[in-house]
Amino acid sequence: MHAKSSTANTPNRTRSNMHLKPALCSATLLLVLLLPLSANASSKLYVVYMGEKQHDDPSVVTASHHDVLTSVFGSKNEALKSIVYSYRHGFSGFAAMLTESQAEVLAKFPQVLSVKPNTYHKIQTTRSWDFLGLNYYQPPYRSSGILQKAKYGEDVIIGVIDSGIWPESRSFDDSGYGRVPARWKGTCETGPGFNATNCNRKIIGTRWYSKGIDPENLKGEYMSPRDLNGHGTHVASTIAGNHVGNVSYEGLGFGAARGGAPRARLAIYKVAWGLRVETGEAAIVKAIDDAIRDGVDVLSLSLSGGGESFASLHAVLGGIPVVFAGGNQGPAPQTVANVGPWVTTVAASTIDRSFPTVLSLGNKEKLVGQSLYSVNITSDFEELTFISDATTNFTGKIVLVYTTPQPAFADALSLIRDSGAKGIVIAQHTTNLLDGLATCNDLKVPCVLVDFEVARRIVSYCTNTRKPVMKVSPAVTFVGDEVPSPRVAAFSSRGPSATFPALLKPDVAAPGASILAAKGDSYVFLSGTSMACPHVSAITALLKAVHPDWSPAMIKSAIITTSSVTDRFGAPIEAEATPRKLADPFDFGGGHIDPDRAVDPGLVYDIDAKEFSKFSNCTYVNTKEMSFDDCGKYMGQLYQLNLPSIALPELKGSITVQRSVTNVGPKEATYRAVVEAPTGVAVCVEPSVITFTQGGGRHATFKVTFTAKRRVQGGYTFGSLTWLDGNAHSVRIPIATRIVIQDMMAVADVS
Repeated sequence: MHAKSSTANTPNRTRSNMHLKPALCSATLLLVLLLPLSANASSKLYVVYMGEKQHDDPSVVTASHHDVLTSVFGSKNEALKSIVYSYRHGFSGFAAMLTESQAEVLAKFPQVLSVKPNTYHKIQTTRSWDFLGLNYYQPPYRSSGILQKAKYGEDVIIGVIDSGIWPESRSFDDSGYGRVPARWKGTCETGPGFNATNCNRKIIGTRWYSKGIDPENLKGEYMSPRDLNGHGTHVASTIAGNHVGNVSYEGLGFGAARGGAPRARLAIYKVAWGLRVETGEAAIVKAIDDAIRDGVDVLSLSLSGGGESFASLHAVLGGIPVVFAGGNQGPAPQTVANVGPWVTTVAASTIDRSFPTVLSLGNKEKLVGQSLYSVNITSDFEELTFISDATTNFTGKIVLVYTTPQPAFADALSLIRDSGAKGIVIAQHTTNLLDGLATCNDLKVPCVLVDFEVARRIVSYCTNTRKPVMKVSPAVTFVGDEVPSPRVAAFSSRGPSATFPALLKPDVAAPGASILAAKGDSYVFLSGTSMACPHVSAITALLKAVHPDWSPAMIKSAIITTSSVTDRFGAPIEAEATPRKLADPFDFGGGHIDPDRAVDPGLVYDIDAKEFSKFSNCTYVNTKEMSFDDCGKYMGQLYQLNLPSIALPELKGSITVQRSVTNVGPKEATYRAVVEAPTGVAVCVEPSVITFTQGGGRHATFKVTFTAKRRVQGGYTFGSLTWLDGNAHSVRIPIATRIVIQDMMAVADVS
């Protein structure tokens, strides 16, 4: 068995998705930051917010933006030229080039809530941690946040099972660290390119595992803990990298890089090898085995295999929370990996940062995409074309190509290398998967991602112009509330679990798109659930520091039950798909992680890890301990496990499940159940009120009965059960149900 890295581009390197003709698709929303485009020096970019969208059709919302601007400019053509992009999915608004007086007029419109000049942020971070509300600079005596309560993860030992480490990175400097915790029992294994001095008080231990690895993957490798690929270094620095100022990727994302638990210690286990970052189950199991012995407090695995492993279960049995990446096969359903009920499986989301790039056409129209096109590369107007049946010569031209559902970066780069193209514009369903474009900077050519609406306008210009040309401007960094976020990333794998549909997976979503972190001696952007996993690993470490007596199940429950299902505007979180949709539990589990709420969840769903043992046996069908028949019966009862979620893939009539909660909040508290029932299902909670008293028990048990209300067999419908105490605590678990009718009189939904 091979487990591949979960970095977003890995699954797509070997398959070509490039289409020869443009595809029709809903446009992907992109918020932008532009340098002044108009010859009028007094114009600058303003962001206009109009509140909730008034129509579900994005084109109608966009038309309303055009109408408002036309009223200001007095000309529809001028209005269309000024608008940079419409915000038309999660809320309504737009970005446009305006003079100060035009902005003042626009602000007086009753449907306009705010008009704000675009702001540049000179001081940035890797952004994802600020986006999650972890303020690094807030002093402990002035903050009640998780980062300060956990003392920045002081002395928590995090085991990272990945492709190794680049110890010279500034993210792993051990200045200011005390002695290695006495409970650490690990070692510093060495090898070519890595000696004993490469371990320090930050990187406190290393091991590497090359046995059983395909010899092809070992060619050119460091036979030591040193990281050839860079994947493991990126993951480790995201989890626990020190605060490092003045970093960027070629000027983009400039600021300070840091991990989520910057004072934690790192134990590195190299199991993944070669540029493809592949490993085997044997190496993973051995690494987990060693990590348990070494004394790690948390395990992080940004790999697509091992989540159902008995090794990971044993780690949990030993009190070690285990966090896995969910995979990058999205947005297709039933693709989620690492679905063991004892591990935390992480989906990937976007953050409030984009890298807009201006595309100037020869007719003076300005379009916008995203790229990592460096300011160090200059470009002028070049001949423009798009791939069609009649197009064969791309030498010296900028080429528009369509790829679905994700970009075939290898094909795009081959096109540039083999044909002598001067640049490439890639049209796709999402413009948030940027890290594969970094190679374009090495080739000194621009590579830009655009949505299908922008691509349509480029094609229209090409087909109606005798000699179409385009100029690509360098990308800039744009951060702020105007970027609709978070969204579940298109590449993030989705549920339900194909193997164990009674287990709701993934568990939670965290930032995983265009994350800036260490690689070698520099800092780069990478995307994938590999990047989301370390965010949850770091927060797990912080929770471990604040609540050292909590079990892995309690920590996992706190993360899931306090996660958010709405964005900062209160709108439902969306999932990038084809087309974009509202996110559901198969996209992001309980929701998007909220660290400061997780530290004080009120109630948690705890479970004795021994309850998972039968499940683990069944995954391997260990006939010495359990027969196939026994496994079948047990698998049918998975929904009775005390998990912070409920999945009923076969609701036939009525099913009652039982759950228990443990009070970890105020000793005196009363909670009331609030149910959002799945469509077509009646839900009854008994008791619907639970009360905890001083001197009373900390545990309460309740039953939830689900009854099918309609005789239609179809897909899953979703809901939630939330316990509210009327004060600070809202303890929410996701619900997924699928009605199954077996008799001949049923109406089947075959769509």
